[in-house]
Formats: sequence, C-alpha cells, structure tokens
Amino acid sequence: MTVLLAATALPCGLVIGLLLGALGGGGSILAVPALVYLMGQSPHGATAGALVVVTVGALGGLLCHARAGRVRWAAGTTFGALGTAGSYLGSRWSATLDADVLMAAFSGLMLVVAVGMLWRDGGGLRRRRGGAETGTETRTGTVATGSAEPVPLASQGERAAREGASEVQDRAQAVNSPSSAPSWPRRARSSPPPPRRARPLRTVVTASSVGLLTGFFGVGGGFVVVPALTLVLGLEMPVAVGTSLLVILINSAAALATRAGTGALDWPLLATLAACAAAGSHLGNRLAGRLRPQTLTASFAALVTVLALAMAATTLPHL
Repeated sequence: MTVLLAATALPCGLVIGLLLGALGGGGSILAVPALVYLMGQSPHGATAGALVVVTVGALGGLLCHARAGRVRWAAGTTFGALGTAGSYLGSRWSATLDADVLMAAFSGLMLVVAVGMLWRDGGGLRRRRGGAETGTETRTGTVATGSAEPVPLASQGERAAREGASEVQDRAQAVNSPSSAPSWPRRARSSPPPPRRARPLRTVVTASSVGLLTGFFGVGGGFVVVPALTLVLGLEMPVAVGTSLLVILINSAAALATRAGTGALDWPLLATLAACAAAGSHLGNRLAGRLRPQTLTASFAALVTVLALAMAATTLPHL
C-alpha cells in the first residue's frame, strides 16, 4: 500500500464510519465505489474487499448491542446460517459477471437504498406528525379546550379539585353502603399480543435472499435485514437492529470465505479502511444526538443518488 492510497483510505473510512454510526446502517454501501474510483481497485476486488469493512463494522456494533441486551442470539444465528447458502451462491455468481455489468447492477442497488431510506424516514415523520396532531395542545398559562376561548390554568385546577373531592365522597358512600355496588368503572387489563406464527418456508426464503444480496454485492444489507427480522420473526425494532448485525456478520464472513481464493486482496489497504470506519462509527454515534436524523438521512440519500447516477453514466455505455 502506497502513501497515496493510505491518505485516501483515511478520509473514506472516516466518512463511511460516520454514516454507519449516525444512521445505524447504509454507510458501507459507499465502500465499493470508494475502492473502485478512488483507490483503483477492480470491481470484483472491491466487492470482496468491502466485505472486510462490513465484517469489522458489524462486529463492533454487535458488541455494543449485546451489552445492551438487544441481540437474540438463537434467532440471529439461525437466520444467518440459513442465509449462508445464498451468500455462497451470490459470491460465485458475482465472480462470473463482467465488471461493467456488476457496477451497473450496483448503481441500481444504490438507487434502491436511497429511495428506501427516504421512504422509511418519510413514514416515520408522518407518524410523528400524526401523533402531534392528535395530542392535546398546551400553552403557557392556558389549556386549549373545545371552546373558542382558552380556560385559565387556575380555573382548571380548582374545578379538578372540586370534582376529585366529589368523586372521593361518592366512592366512600358506596363502600359504606353494603346494598350498593361500586359505580365507578374498572380498568380493563390489556391482553398481550398473540405470538407470531412461525413460517419455516418464508424464513428460509427471506434468509437466503438476504445472503444472496450480501454475497453478490459485498454489502451488509442492513436495510433489508432489519425489516425482514421484524416482519418474519416478529422482533421489535431495537432488537431487530441489534440482531441484524449478527446476521450481517455471519453472511459477510461466509461470503468473504467464499471469495478468499478468487483473487488477491490488498489487506493493508482494507485494514486501514476498516480501522478508520470503526473510529468514524464511534464519532458518528456521538454526532447522531446533535443533528436532526431527517437532515442526515436526506444528505446521505442525495450523496448515494449522485454516486449511483455517476456510476451508471460511466458503466452503461460500455454494456
């Protein structure tokens, strides 16, 4: 590895790690275009080398989520193991394709990722706005009601105190009178949601598809793994995010082992890129609390879209 490559790998790794830490995923998709267009790697070598960055990033994130108890080891190991066959096939398939075809397909994947992130962020924003519109509006000194004019807080407090005292008196009279039953309604107990019914065939197909994506493109596929774990296995979102890193780690390791003998990898370059990505991920976790998630997601989606269009414009004329 030359000094110029090391100088290029440092900022690229930091940017990839910052996006991974700030957004929780998706940043590793920038590893392939960075390795091809900035570090002079071949497309096949870049998709294989990107797996090193994905594996290191998934391992670091997995340790953090495991300490917080957000990893379901049995479910993640089973889902990841089912995807190793797809990961193997995807790696073999990718190695047989022409380099321009591979990069054109990768540009299409980047567009799908950009649209998916904007769609997911827009859905969350609509849910937050819906909750704000249905909530009770409070203002300093007044409480908004159905009437045209706001009622002062002091009047609200006095009325609530009178109603509370009257209710306590009525309840005391009802208890002291043996012939009368309690007139106040009892709070209904909420029943737990029914467990999700296991569908083995659906789980196998989904896990194999995720592994195929990881092996073919050399990406973690967290944008697919997290929804798959929530829909197929019924995991809650924080647990699905932590467990997805275990799935990504297993699939990436299997794909990397499959590609190990297909060509020489620049291990010093990849180690530098992965180390910088790990450091940038730590900084990204701190940055996430200071910036708006919508701003980060929109900026990342715009960057991915521009890169995808540039890659398509470069590769499509040669097909």
